[in-house]
Amino acid sequence: MTQPWIETVREEAAQAAHVLAEAAKLKPGQLVVIGCSTSEVLGERIGTAGTIEVAEALFEGLAVLSQEYGVHLAFQCCEHLNRALVVERKVCEQLGFTEVSAVPVPRAGGSMAAAAYQKLAEACLVEEITAHAGIDIGETLIGMHLRRVAIPLRTSIKTIGHAHVAMAATRPKLIGGARAVYEAPVIQDSSMNCK
Repeated sequence: MTQPWIETVREEAAQAAHVLAEAAKLKPGQLVVIGCSTSEVLGERIGTAGTIEVAEALFEGLAVLSQEYGVHLAFQCCEHLNRALVVERKVCEQLGFTEVSAVPVPRAGGSMAAAAYQKLAEACLVEEITAHAGIDIGETLIGMHLRRVAIPLRTSIKTIGHAHVAMAATRPKLIGGARAVYEAPVIQDSSMNCK
């Protein structure tokens, strides 16, 4: 891997972070799940060729989400750690997550989770979350950690490196029946009252 290629990956990750923040209308304090296969970024099959060097470049680009938008990041581990997530301990405590005992490494957790564990301030592993939005780099399947209802975002970002990128936002469930209203109406007529 050449330095210019690594820099391109960092820039693509930062661009994806900006696009997600705008498309999902992220607010400070919200939670974003990131799933990433560094193997797929390198153009290889998931779980076969990941590297910490690529993971660190991705982390630096994606850190824009916390640095500029004030959102919390959760990095999904691979299936060998049951898709647990790396978060900062203060986020775990603040949001009441269940901590689990493991330290992600490239061969059990994945390079992205291992890099995040080293770079986040006082990182820990949690079992599950319900994130407001997410980025999936390399088809790692982040859906289990998104709030209901997930909404796919169609953005200009299609790849990072060689990996396919999918993004999602979430919205509250729409409840009610045929008479339900989902935007606050301006009520002008008293005959519209419930009977």
